[in-house]
Amino acid sequence: MDWSIQEIAKMAGTTSRTLRHYDDVGLLKPSRIGHNGYRYYDGPALVQLQRILLLRELGLGLTAIAEVLRRETDTAKALTGHLVWLRQEQERLTRQIASVQQTIESLKGDGKYMAKDMFDGFDHTQYKDEVEQRWGKGAYAASDTWWRNMSPEDKQQWQERVRALGADWISASKSGTAPDSQVAQDLARRHVEWLTGIPGTPTAAPGGDVKGYVTGLGEMYVADPRFAANYGGEVGAAYVRDALRVYADKNL
Repeated sequence: MDWSIQEIAKMAGTTSRTLRHYDDVGLLKPSRIGHNGYRYYDGPALVQLQRILLLRELGLGLTAIAEVLRRETDTAKALTGHLVWLRQEQERLTRQIASVQQTIESLKGDGKYMAKDMFDGFDHTQYKDEVEQRWGKGAYAASDTWWRNMSPEDKQQWQERVRALGADWISASKSGTAPDSQVAQDLARRHVEWLTGIPGTPTAAPGGDVKGYVTGLGEMYVADPRFAANYGGEVGAAYVRDALRVYADKNL
């Protein structure tokens, strides 16, 4: 059994034009082309499209997706790994929803805030193992202690600062300004100042390799779709990386 390109586009919430583009770049070939010139897709093609769309949601560009598909040929294994991540995200979002709902009820009701529950789902410990592996247990312990000792108001202000910085990076990237422009370099300065405020990082330690840390983070933003998503995807993350590299070369 197969489906026409129009049927697949409707089911997948995409467009025939996008599917034709995936064909042109070698990501998704139709299983057959009818006598009328229409593209048709069978079951395996649909599975391939599902993987492509899942990876797009992680912020990967088409080039990166092609590399992932080339490298991870065991489709069932790849989808199983992605399913684990989706379930973790589902659980985190469920907790966030409950947390925000509780805050709204408090605002409408007696005004009594349950501070210990307000940030459930805003889990800063999700990268614990990676931080300890990259920069040592001391780095994570210092930042974790700093975060836990913050008041709910300070945590909220910090998160707003992070969101604003990410939004400004995305705006600058989409505006077409160069990474070495004044706009991008002002953002890079803000980014480094933000990093400096986190205990346990090389930017906060006297004599730390600040330049290496900042440029290394820039590379990680591009390589890891979880971080790239904060800057609008792979293209935005590459813009941040390039701007931080210019700033580091000039100032660090």
